[in-house]
Amino acid sequence: MGAAVAIIIRKQRDIVEVFQGARATSPEMARDPNDLGVDESVVFRGLVRRAVLRDAGGGRYYVDELSWNAMRSNRHRIALVVAAIAILTGIFVALTVATRV
Repeated sequence: MGAAVAIIIRKQRDIVEVFQGARATSPEMARDPNDLGVDESVVFRGLVRRAVLRDAGGGRYYVDELSWNAMRSNRHRIALVVAAIAILTGIFVALTVATRV
């Protein structure tokens, strides 16, 4: 499952980087994904649902960089919480085993 998540994250980053590279970061600069070689895949639609890619009308989209940064920050926060839980679980198991000896 971890590999699948990593692939999705990489695809999201690739799509955002294509739009950023085309300077599609405002409604005025919005671009058609087909013109940029971006497939409107499940990953693309997920970015639209999360308001990272905004519909500017006429099939054109742009990156909402505040939403993109917020999504990335949230991911980092979740990763830190998961790591902390894993460490605390490891400590708990180690202490439990040590007290039984």
